[in-house]
Amino acid sequence: MKVVSEKWEQAFPKGNWGPDLFEEFAMRAKKASAEVYRVKTSAEAQEMILNLVKFTNAKKAVVVTCPLGQAAAINDALAAIGVEVHTTTTAIATHAETADIGISGVEFAVAETGSVCQDAYSVESRLVSTLPPIHVAFLNSRNVLKGIEEAMDTISRVFDRGYVSFITGPSLTGDIERVHTIGMSGPGRFIVVAVDELVNGGAE
Repeated sequence: MKVVSEKWEQAFPKGNWGPDLFEEFAMRAKKASAEVYRVKTSAEAQEMILNLVKFTNAKKAVVVTCPLGQAAAINDALAAIGVEVHTTTTAIATHAETADIGISGVEFAVAETGSVCQDAYSVESRLVSTLPPIHVAFLNSRNVLKGIEEAMDTISRVFDRGYVSFITGPSLTGDIERVHTIGMSGPGRFIVVAVDELVNGGAE
């Protein structure tokens, strides 16, 4: 899978990121209609996602590999309960539009806006985060930056070419008679699963 960078955390500005900013991020994300859950371990993350899948009766998932997802063994866990799981570029392109849930990782969160930043260089990352009605994003809970200025600084340190996405809550539009409608042109639910456990040295 193509990525903008494999060194996101190394590019975070010193003194302006860390777990102390998580609560502010979660508060602002929830105000933007995102759902935020913080767990201690990848095992707890797996349990939370499986409960979500069972509750929503999801039958098909498209999943982009990320370190926290691998630590949670999410692909095998979904398959074990009968969910159809697609992980390759071709399979995701074929099934993302009809999938019930998309699962991916994000590089960091922004406390100031309640947003998350996704390295979306690969087309499968963009498909998984925009087409299924539910998008679940794994986040390392300590990877929270103070604000947009710090986010832009981080991107400038790693960006050569590619595609980076900021996601703030589920899809929301007010185009029709200025009435806010969720899920009109993207996921109706955006769920952040923040994990305290460090994986691969803490890098996402």
